[in-house]
Amino acid sequence: MGYEQIAAVDLGSNSFRLQIGRVVDDQIYPLDTLKEPVRLASGLTREKYLNEIAQQRALETLCRFGERLRGFQPEAVRVVATNTLRVAKNARTFIPQAEAALGFPIEVIGGREEARLIYIGVAHTLPLDKHKRLVVDIGGGSTEFIIGKKLDPLAMESLFMGCVSYTLRFFPDGKVDKKRFSEAEVSAAREIQTIAQDYRRLGWTEAVGSSGTARAIADLLEGNALNPDGLSGITREGLSRLRTMIIRAGSAAELKLAGLSSERLPVFAGGLAIMSAIFSELRIERMTYSEGALRLGVLYDLLGRFHHQDMRDATVQQFMRRYQVDARQAGRVSLTALDLLGQLIRVDSTEHESDVRFLRWAVALHEIGISIAHGGFHKHGAYIVSFADMPGFSKKDQERLAQLLLGQRGKLEKLPSAPSADSIWRLVFCLRLAALLHRSRDDEPLPPVMVKQLDSGFQLELPADWLLANPLSAAALADEALNWKRIGSAFRVKPQGQPAVLD
Repeated sequence: MGYEQIAAVDLGSNSFRLQIGRVVDDQIYPLDTLKEPVRLASGLTREKYLNEIAQQRALETLCRFGERLRGFQPEAVRVVATNTLRVAKNARTFIPQAEAALGFPIEVIGGREEARLIYIGVAHTLPLDKHKRLVVDIGGGSTEFIIGKKLDPLAMESLFMGCVSYTLRFFPDGKVDKKRFSEAEVSAAREIQTIAQDYRRLGWTEAVGSSGTARAIADLLEGNALNPDGLSGITREGLSRLRTMIIRAGSAAELKLAGLSSERLPVFAGGLAIMSAIFSELRIERMTYSEGALRLGVLYDLLGRFHHQDMRDATVQQFMRRYQVDARQAGRVSLTALDLLGQLIRVDSTEHESDVRFLRWAVALHEIGISIAHGGFHKHGAYIVSFADMPGFSKKDQERLAQLLLGQRGKLEKLPSAPSADSIWRLVFCLRLAALLHRSRDDEPLPPVMVKQLDSGFQLELPADWLLANPLSAAALADEALNWKRIGSAFRVKPQGQPAVLD
């Protein structure tokens, strides 16, 4: 597809969202996002007709979206509508008006197609691990459940329950009490029970939530320290505490918690009741959160190709090209760094798979900061990977990668404190040493290098005659020993056949 920019519009039951992505080397980088809380589902009458007020809110929003999409070719835009327009009896008369306001055709998609696209969106923001994931997306009028592996959804269901519809049904005046909340949970549990046995039989290793309700709950639990042991995401214990607090408060508006947006308040109680039932019926202990959702899945579906490899590898390659990384130097450093790591751990074991990946990525990107300035390039590189859009990388992935790039040279005190047993120190050691040994940037072979991990740090063995013949490198290794000593760790350089001399 020969478009530099593509767009997806998600006409959800709670919010309408527009996302524009820039296509670079078959990767999609978010360029612009618009979101408006239209609350379409709140305009559904008991007879399932969309009332005039909700229609007008929707049309006004679509006019604004249409202005932003002006100039886009029809093939570069895909618009999908979900549960409310699936069930509204007057959708057929409303949709032509909506298409005229937006300027593009609208597809009303089925529940399982919505689930498929949600999964694609989530999968493209997470590592392509080998285990199965359960993805849960609580929307305004429906909730999607998908079990998938890598980029392939294995089971997809859409249940007729959402944060808008449940709030209107069980908390119409905004008041929350134990009886109402329990009724909402029981109703959601009945829906979930239709899929629970099959889903538990298929199984999953990791549960992931997407979209607004999951994000709002995760933000509240994390921001108010409601999860046990400082865990991130949504936990069963944190959810139980939040449930108790909203019942005691009597309404979402009276919750004295940091981080609950005014936009989310009107539909929060219904979403929380549904999430509580999901945890109970599917026996979930913890759920992480993903930024990916329906609109990102629509973008990748529109692009028409899925990457059956770890997306982070493709992103790293694209970054190397974008920042004009010296591939030959990166290759030299990579060979040495991985050889060093292979002396410290079994690099072919599943246990250390993540460390090997991160070292590879860090070496590939360790000089991207030179594109800004050579002075302090490690700091520039760390900044880039901290804040750039990196498809496939989670924020935690980017933070870890940034630590490696920041720690590749200079003082080690600048790194965030991590336990001495954290494997990141091993990766920092391998990256620093490999970069130091290849400072000359030539293809001259290195001498035999032997490393091992000590209780207090690391030991390096090099031929004594090589150290004598390379005084600049020997001095740099002496400085390196001082850097490790300042953080309470040892770095010993031992001339082969002699006692350690630099410590």
